Amino acid sequence: MFAFLRRRVYTSLVPLLVVLFGVFLLARLTGDPTNLYLPVSATPDQRAEFAAENGLDKPVLSQMVDYLSGVVHLDFGESLRTGESAATMALRAFPATLQLAFFTMLLAIIGAIVIGCWAAYRPNSLADRISSLLSMTAASIPDFWFAITGVWIFAVVLGVLPTSGTGSALSWILPIATLLIRPLGVLTQVVRGAMVSALSAPYVRLARSKGAGDLRVVTHHALRNAAAPALTVAGDLTVGLVNGAVVVEAIFGWPGIGKLMIDAILQRDFAVLQAAVLLTAVSIFVLNILIDAGYALLDARVREKSKV
Repeated sequence: MFAFLRRRVYTSLVPLLVVLFGVFLLARLTGDPTNLYLPVSATPDQRAEFAAENGLDKPVLSQMVDYLSGVVHLDFGESLRTGESAATMALRAFPATLQLAFFTMLLAIIGAIVIGCWAAYRPNSLADRISSLLSMTAASIPDFWFAITGVWIFAVVLGVLPTSGTGSALSWILPIATLLIRPLGVLTQVVRGAMVSALSAPYVRLARSKGAGDLRVVTHHALRNAAAPALTVAGDLTVGLVNGAVVVEAIFGWPGIGKLMIDAILQRDFAVLQAAVLLTAVSIFVLNILIDAGYALLDARVREKSKV
């Protein structure tokens, strides 16, 4: 088990390093912050002074060395816009994204288990066909289209939901619904397929022959064995939620890490952008390790393979 996790940590460090270097280089492609933060009438001396104060006068290689040195010491610099610590701004925004992703995945997992088990219990029935149609439709709807349509119908036309913000419980409905629809559709299909296979397995027939009821067969026997593939897909979808939150947070004005990234790009706030992307990458890195650990706990074959 520990050998398996150790190997996964080592292999995950490579993409983390790629993100570390990539975000630094790509941030520089957004343009020169001097042109944004100084007026057009600024003199060459004023521009040179601004660049020197923020370390922008150095060669890119020297700036990268300073950036990596700061990362090692957990110092991500200060925001060009506010002068606040970039790490503080990223850490303050990240919980809002985590809350959004957590409640979305919780609802998606619960809904997928209920609908997927219900459909798998009577395959090819009317309920199975309806749930399959709806889940495939939900998995195919683009997030941005659903978000814009939801704002137009429920906020503009009907006026029952706010267009943005986090001021009330109603403010959570459209963002969560937008992020929920695709994971719910995908997970329902995965749970349904895994449960159909599990319910036809010999151990289920043995449990039925011993007098186990339908609820016990589904929850105690079939569902546990069907949980492994669903867990893997749920983990990938959760990672996608963190990335997809950029679009949702921009549309609904959600004060999370996605909106912070977009604002940092538009304002060429390199330090904040680098801190936000690195924090997101580390979170995804940790999430993947936890998913692998959960998968290994559910599937003994993974643990045995790690010993080889």
